[in-house]
Amino acid sequence: MELLKQRILQEGKNLGKGILKVDRFINHQVDPNLMDACGAEFARIFKGTRAVKILTAEISGIAPALMAGKYLNLPVVYARKKKPVTMPSEVYITVAPSHTKGINVELIVSPEYLGKEPILIIDDFLASGQTIVGLVRLAEVAGAELLGIGTLVEKTFEGGRELLSQFGVPIHSLVSICNMDDGKIEFTDEYAV
Repeated sequence: MELLKQRILQEGKNLGKGILKVDRFINHQVDPNLMDACGAEFARIFKGTRAVKILTAEISGIAPALMAGKYLNLPVVYARKKKPVTMPSEVYITVAPSHTKGINVELIVSPEYLGKEPILIIDDFLASGQTIVGLVRLAEVAGAELLGIGTLVEKTFEGGRELLSQFGVPIHSLVSICNMDDGKIEFTDEYAV
């Protein structure tokens, strides 16, 4: 997706160690027009699926998932990182490592909102794939049927696609970065849609 690629080139920053800072328009300050365009693209990609919900992770996955939900007319469920008092005592919970935080984080979903239904997973990044694997584990425990995975940005050099291929569903990234060595941000069209 050319619009997203250009924003990354203009405003993204390579912080080293595979960390791409995009908090100016994706995950701290969010550009609603960019997210709207990304949501429309996800809707084009996943049009015609039997999905009845979208699952994502708090917090950076919410904006792209919400915009995809808008265009697909689907509700969005996000896995929370802390259990609020409003959640029932019985929840679906898993742990996934956070690349940017350097710690393991909990992913928690109420059974009230995730059940035996066909779903899509939409998130901001596909890097090592660990967060998305955590979301898949939550879906499996709930008995949900995973139909596809969509991400804004994939870092192909971190192996996440290979890890997620075990689930046998389509994986779509709006942009794919193949190299971040020496301060570079290089894209590939190999996996981008």
